Amino acid sequence: MTAEAVEVTDETTAASRRSKLTPAREQEFYEAVLDQIRRCGYDALTMEGIALRTRCSKSTLYRQWRTKQQFVAAALRAHSKERFSGIDTGSLSGDLLAAAHAAGSGGFGDTLLVQALTQAALHDPDLKKVLRETLVDPELAAIGAMLDRGVERGELRADHPARPYVASQLLGVLRMRAFIDGKQADTPYMERFVRAVLLPVLGLAEPEDAAGERGTGESP
Repeated sequence: MTAEAVEVTDETTAASRRSKLTPAREQEFYEAVLDQIRRCGYDALTMEGIALRTRCSKSTLYRQWRTKQQFVAAALRAHSKERFSGIDTGSLSGDLLAAAHAAGSGGFGDTLLVQALTQAALHDPDLKKVLRETLVDPELAAIGAMLDRGVERGELRADHPARPYVASQLLGVLRMRAFIDGKQADTPYMERFVRAVLLPVLGLAEPEDAAGERGTGESP
């Protein structure tokens, strides 16, 4: 048997082994990985712990994902969702409020996950790359598109000095409130932030259809 034939056979065998995992079972593994990161942090995540929790052998995990880093990367890609995708209300102020609503409804679990991974990514370039690709870049692109549309409609100057800081302000508040205040940045909080900070700074009026829909929420 030639070397090429051996290589093809090995790849076929590996693919066959991987294919034994059903999508539901694979998703169970991903949820277990992300949940352990939320509860214990990235450094404490082990293949042994996931195997025990999901009642499988370590060899099953290692056949599918050779390293912890590959496992986490796959879980993040499967978990990734563009929460700002599809937002286009026709006005920049409406888009920002819709983004605040989507961000605040994401859940405390996502905040804990990002906090844990961000800390680990400071010392792991590969993890940082995956984190940006799956969680950060899609949100930055979506917010950037909102601002671009606002410029095209004449709502915002292209050279407005606050424009470069909108995404970092919105996402920073979302992910830091739990650390600073010990509370989730929920939808009412995020909407109040947009109304009190972003809209005035950008010189935007609140959408007419949103002015009468303000919830009292919790106090700041």
